[in-house]
Parts: sequence; C-alpha cells; structure tokens
Amino acid sequence: MSYEDGWAAINLEMPPRVPHTEYSVTEHWGVIKAVTGIEIHPHSPASLKSRGALALMKAWNFDFRWSTLISDTELAACSTDMGHAEYSEGGIDRRDTITCPFRSPEDVLAFDPWEVYGPRDEGELIRRFEASYRQQRAETPDQVTMTGIYVTVVSGLIAMFGWEMLLLAAGVDQRRFGEVTNRYASWIQQYYNALGKANVPVVMVHDDIVWSAGPFISPRWYREYVFPNYRKLFAPLHETGKKIMFTSDGNYTCFLDDLVDCGVHGFVLEPLTDMQRIADAYGKTHAFIGNADTRVLLRGNKDEIRAEVERCMAIGKQHPGYFLAVGNHIPANTPVESVLYYNDVYEELSAR
Repeated sequence: MSYEDGWAAINLEMPPRVPHTEYSVTEHWGVIKAVTGIEIHPHSPASLKSRGALALMKAWNFDFRWSTLISDTELAACSTDMGHAEYSEGGIDRRDTITCPFRSPEDVLAFDPWEVYGPRDEGELIRRFEASYRQQRAETPDQVTMTGIYVTVVSGLIAMFGWEMLLLAAGVDQRRFGEVTNRYASWIQQYYNALGKANVPVVMVHDDIVWSAGPFISPRWYREYVFPNYRKLFAPLHETGKKIMFTSDGNYTCFLDDLVDCGVHGFVLEPLTDMQRIADAYGKTHAFIGNADTRVLLRGNKDEIRAEVERCMAIGKQHPGYFLAVGNHIPANTPVESVLYYNDVYEELSAR
C-alpha cells in the first residue's frame, strides 16, 4: 500500500500509517547489506548499486522518491566549480578542483544567461521530463515518483557564480544583482513551461534559498526578486494541476508564508526549519516531509534516536500530509546499527 499511502498524504487524505522516505541511505552500503544481503562497495558497478538501492527502498516500503532532472549540468557552458567535500563512502566524491569564470562582481552583475546558454527546444524538454518520470515509475511503481528542477533560481545563481562571487556581487549592488536574478529566472522559465506541459503529476522544485541561520541576503530582496519569479515559474504547473513539492536546505522558516503564497503544495525540510510552525499553520493544507536530525543518528544512543522519532511523530502524526524522513540525508559514516534502530522505531510508531 506504499504508493497509495504516499499519494493519499500528498492529497491530504489521512493514510492509515505515517508514510516514509529517506535519501542518501540508498548509498549506505552497510545498511543495504544488513537489510537486503546484497554486498556492495564504493567501486561496485553502477548496476549493482542501483539494484541494492531499489531493494532497500522496497524492503523499507518507501512511499516517496525524491528526484529532479534539471541540474547544474544545464549550466555547464559557464559555471563555477567549488570542489566537493568527502561525503560518499571511500571519499569517491571528493573533488579539489576550484574554478570560476567570473573575475569580479561586475562580471556577475553584467551576466546574461540568454546570451551564454541560449534558448531551449520545448518539445525536447517535455520529452526529457516525461522520460525521467517514466523511468522513476518503472523502477519504483510502489512509490510516489516525480521529476523536477534543481537549479530553480537561487541554486542556479550558486551554480553559475559560486558563493564568493555571488555574495560579493549582492553586496556591491543588490538591485543589479536582482536584475541578474530576473534574467536567470526568465531563462529557466523555459524549463518550467515545458514541465507544465509534461505528463507528470508531481514535481520537485529545489532551491537552496537560505543558509543554516536563514536568509543570506535581506528578506526584502527575496520578496522583490525571488518569490515574484517563483509565481511566474510555477504558473504553468498550476495551470495543469500538478502537485508542487518544495525543497531547500537550511532554515527557511521565515519564508513559509511566502512559499505558500507562491502556491507550493508541500515542504521538504531539514531539522533547522521549524516543523512545528509548519504543522500549526499549514498542517491541514500542505504536505511536509522531514525533519529528523541526522546528527542524532550519527552520534546518539538508542534513547536519543527514539526520542527524535517520537518528537517528529508527535508533531506530524496528527496531520494528513506528513512523511517521516531524516533531514536532509543519512550519510555513509552513520553507524549501521543506528540506522536500523531508527527504522525499527519508525515502524513501531507509524500506525495511526
């Protein structure tokens, strides 16, 4: 009943159990071996890793499969490489290369994505979105699946400029940086127009709009240059009746009302965003997914892990659209026993 429970929750029809999803645990080879018996290591073939991930999701009855299609590779013609810290087991994802094509804040403020990236073929974008969605459905038919866009607005700016040049340019001239933001949003609108026409019922909108402490530019700037663009971007999705799920890292509590005004239907959140605030204000009208703290699994004992699951359930269980998940990931260095116990406690408490 996993798909049915996930779909019911997104549509705010109280399922008989709290639905569940997780993210990077599908690359935690120790957990996969413990649950499925499949032996995988960091250098195993991609096909074996995929088989293990799908087997884990099946065994743990996931209800929701987070996915986007449009990433920073769309911006490869002019983008910043900030390197990558070690996250995956064996450090196979570590990358120390750092390059930025922008030499000054003025380069950023004068940038025009249309000149650099050019127009996209709408028919081809529609085909890509639909193919992505079909693949997800074929692999995990018992989960609510989706496709979507990772580099919506702010994440697109980060990918193009990198943090250093982004912050310098915003500090030099917030108005002109807002104009760059508008130009980028008008360019990514092509993708949202195509996504609106694609035969996809649920879409994931990803945009890392904040840091752990909240906004990194004045909230007034977001309300002048980010959220008005969201309304334009989301309009084609609303016109075709799609469910819009929104994800951001960090603490976006101060922008919950803005996001609701823009028309999102659900929130994917880390523990930094105030889930109690979401439940109190929007628990009857919106889905929300999270907000267990990955640090508790990483360092906590069984009592602390149980208390964290109980905290999330106490907030979310009474609301029809709540899904339990660790926010935002379960990394490879999390003890296997802690992950297994976390899932055991979820199973124990999941029934309504």
